[in-house]
Amino acid sequence: MRRLDELFSAEPDRLSRLSHEVAGLYFDWSKTHLDQQLIQQFLKRSEQMGFAAARDALFSGAIVNPSEGRPATHIAERGSGAPEDIDLATARRQRMRALVDAIEAEAFGDITGVLHIGIGGSVLGPALLVDALGRRRSNIAVRFLSNIDGEAFDDAVKPLDAATTLVVVVSKTFTTAETLANMDAALGWLREQGIADAAGRLIAVTAAPEAALEAGIDESRILQFGEGVGGRYSLWSSVGVSAALALGWDAFEELLEGAAEMDRHFRFSEGAANLPLLAAFADRFYAEEAGCQTRGVFAYDERLRLLPFYLQQLEMESNGKSLRTDGKPVEHPTAPVTWGGTGTDAQHAVFQLLHQGTVTVPVEFIAVREADDSQDPEHHRLLLLNAFAQGAALMQGRSSDDPQRAYPGNRPSTTILLDRLDARTLGALIAFYEHRTFANAVLLGINPFDQFGVELGKAIARQLSEGADQDELDPSTRALIDRAGI
Repeated sequence: MRRLDELFSAEPDRLSRLSHEVAGLYFDWSKTHLDQQLIQQFLKRSEQMGFAAARDALFSGAIVNPSEGRPATHIAERGSGAPEDIDLATARRQRMRALVDAIEAEAFGDITGVLHIGIGGSVLGPALLVDALGRRRSNIAVRFLSNIDGEAFDDAVKPLDAATTLVVVVSKTFTTAETLANMDAALGWLREQGIADAAGRLIAVTAAPEAALEAGIDESRILQFGEGVGGRYSLWSSVGVSAALALGWDAFEELLEGAAEMDRHFRFSEGAANLPLLAAFADRFYAEEAGCQTRGVFAYDERLRLLPFYLQQLEMESNGKSLRTDGKPVEHPTAPVTWGGTGTDAQHAVFQLLHQGTVTVPVEFIAVREADDSQDPEHHRLLLLNAFAQGAALMQGRSSDDPQRAYPGNRPSTTILLDRLDARTLGALIAFYEHRTFANAVLLGINPFDQFGVELGKAIARQLSEGADQDELDPSTRALIDRAGI
């Protein structure tokens, strides 16, 4: 494997070939070890793995989740897919807008806050949207609650006024134990605060409306999304209602349009000009050939501080598999561990390992060209210079007579630079990561749309909470339960 600085010397057109702009996002893969030979090898592999056919299946609404016999219809929320899926998504979005309009028209009275309850993708996506875009433009204060820990509940409701708060409960099946427990706690909190019709403050978002009806939520306050919309792909659907309330409907539509622009790029661009596919080539090289088991994502913008957490679920739940769709073992390492942090904070916490540690970590820098804060522009200038300098330092390294102060360099990084952070560019960025995840899955031959690995621990916890016999547990787990007195 040639050093990165050697690749730049050997390929005068390297930057122009490996940097691209789509939907207000500039991507630079020139500081990775992808060269023309590697790209050609991965292009051949993508053909062998049927990438074009798999992509066509995704965008036609065919079954791409074979273990559950479903299509993946999150792209229908953005206007792509089978016509019937698009029509259904459009109708559900119109219903969602009608509810948003009713809330804004004070059909529920004066509403100043929303308690959004869910877990996993039911929270991570909407929370990212509100945190990134709603800091100065939020119409309603939204608090997110996912953890079953009572401390999380107390913290979530602390700034809210029960008299002017709606509770949005998001659960695909409306059977998720943590979500239903927090819903019951929210009802109790509303009643304790003097709200006579506590149930009248609940809005349900689910793919199982009959279960929400059985839970006592009126049909007029139930928003539906499709069975083919996975939780980690669901922020585009009715799951995003809290974000639409906080940001305004126009912003939510712009989010969808930004994602649709990236959809069109992914669907119609071929070969190495397809940016999610090119990103997957780099991912596969570092996981398979360089043996990198992690990938670091660092957002040099405080507004994107939740992005690494969002990507953890998207990438690790989708592609953290060991079997192919045909049931045979995967021949390559699958999803690396996604982790990261925020800007210059991370530089003073984990970058020591990135620069001089024994573990090579491909790094992704995400930055925004235009600031949106009230401080001296020098703040943002220094922030961007730090982001770009870190990529340069990781690649170049530095020799020294003192070995402790030497940097080996040749450490890869990618940079994504947004023109500005708004609903359109954020939608395009998230859609890029979705398609990159799908492209990785195709190259590996796995299904990125199921997640059976999350079920066993929850099933055991449920059995124990229902009084199941502990004799089948290991001695360590029995001892922990006894020591905790539960």
